[in-house]
Amino acid sequence: MTLLDRFLHYVSFDTQSDPFSKSFPSSSKQLLLLKALEEEMIELGLVDVTLDEYGYVMGSIPATVGFEKAPVLGFIAHVDTSPDTSGSKIKPQIIKNYDGKDIQLGKNGVMKVEEFPELKYFQGHTLITTDGTTLLGADDKAGVAEIMTMAEYLLQNPQIAHGKIRIAFTPDEEVGRGVDYFDVATFGAEFAYTVDGGFEGELEYENFNAAKAFVAIRGRNIHPGSAKGKMINALQVAQDFHALLPNLMRPELTEGYQGFMHLHLLSGDVEKAEMHYIIRDHDKTLFEEKKQLFRDAQKHLNDLYGKEIISCSIEDQYYNMKEKVEPHPDLIELASSAMKLASVTPIIKPIRGGTDGCRLSYMGLPCPNLFAGGMNFHGRYEYCSLQSMHKAVKTLIYIASLWGKKRNLKH
Repeated sequence: MTLLDRFLHYVSFDTQSDPFSKSFPSSSKQLLLLKALEEEMIELGLVDVTLDEYGYVMGSIPATVGFEKAPVLGFIAHVDTSPDTSGSKIKPQIIKNYDGKDIQLGKNGVMKVEEFPELKYFQGHTLITTDGTTLLGADDKAGVAEIMTMAEYLLQNPQIAHGKIRIAFTPDEEVGRGVDYFDVATFGAEFAYTVDGGFEGELEYENFNAAKAFVAIRGRNIHPGSAKGKMINALQVAQDFHALLPNLMRPELTEGYQGFMHLHLLSGDVEKAEMHYIIRDHDKTLFEEKKQLFRDAQKHLNDLYGKEIISCSIEDQYYNMKEKVEPHPDLIELASSAMKLASVTPIIKPIRGGTDGCRLSYMGLPCPNLFAGGMNFHGRYEYCSLQSMHKAVKTLIYIASLWGKKRNLKH
């Protein structure tokens, strides 16, 4: 199976995760692809292939002769797609030899170069886009396809020396629960890479500290004709709460190392309202300061109304992996060297988001992130470059080979 065929096969599975579900995985349909991956891994010749009760699929590429003592290295990707946009009945468009101009997304819109200037980089590439009605699923089925293609290549080419390689596919990364039950000891790798990045060459070992905030407001509904001094409009209180947060700390106004507070759900009526936020910052001190702004806004409005009409709960989700990866600079050096061998220019930058690797790094598995070649994740303008995907596969193969040679000498 070619890389393109494999990718198109994987995106045909609807694997959208559900942030409101209490089950794990959050949607049972993810298990259909995870089961298919288990079967494919066995067919390819991987060993120690397992699919556990939580949906984690793991398998091994055995070490080549003479490299059995090299420390085990892992590669990880997630199968679920974002809840933000439908992942059902995806109809990919394949554009060969892209001309660098605006792209018609079926009958459902246009992806304009003016709005997405990075498209110019991909002139001459084969692009896979959506038809404008769904997301594509390159996040992270591109990474899944690349890891599987690497595994197939290494198994078919035993002359490429490498140590034991472990691979794993996870559910529920998009809802922040991807490694809730991941057994690091069973996985058995000393270090790993997630293949969950975007633009060609991205290499990331810094990410946001992340938290989610839930704000609940109790109002009092009175007939508007006699409401003076009596009504507490929960929707108005919600607006007042949001206005107390710094206006410039929104994702659409920040970049690089700048953190943000993002209101992504507001619902309710006069009687009650709910607000869901995510809070992000690379710097731990600034992260804590942003969380305090929520507590201050809650106290201010409760004091103003003279009663507890607002509750605010804040839950940390993950932390900056830099602290856990930085003591192992060879992980970054090796990935950079592998990219250069694959004719890729490394772009070392912070993640404005998170990966399974963020939490895994704090679970004892340092885990930087590698590019997978997708762009505009989570929406109908998502696309990926087939050429970048092929370079990602080459990068993984070179990492496996360089790691085995370098580390085998030390053991």
